[in-house]
Amino acid sequence: MTDAPQYLLVIYRATQETDGEEPVAPGHVAEELDRSPSTATETLQRLEGQGYLEYEPYEGATLTGRGRETAAELHERYVVLSAFFRDVLELPEPRREAMELVGSVSSVVTDRVAETLLDAEKAAADERPPSVE
Repeated sequence: MTDAPQYLLVIYRATQETDGEEPVAPGHVAEELDRSPSTATETLQRLEGQGYLEYEPYEGATLTGRGRETAAELHERYVVLSAFFRDVLELPEPRREAMELVGSVSSVVTDRVAETLLDAEKAAADERPPSVE
């Protein structure tokens, strides 16, 4: 299994914070994923070769159109999985767990998880006592 989805997701999230204006430093990626700087650099170079990003040594990585599209899909899965792990499974580190699985779960699974979350929210709302006004 490759770490590519996690790398793309970290870069995507970082670019969302900076409006995509600045390249994401390999040190930031390494720190977020608990990888060595050399491993992060090698993976970024590999992802560049696959067309997901552009990488400039000492500057960082920026997503290509293909990379942005893929990362946006991964981000949707990440958000759904994080909510499921937090709200339904009540895991202590839902974001970390979601990050680990985001590339291993299909969109079909995350769609079903999202439906389950909505059903659970609806059921909880139906069981609430009426508000007193």
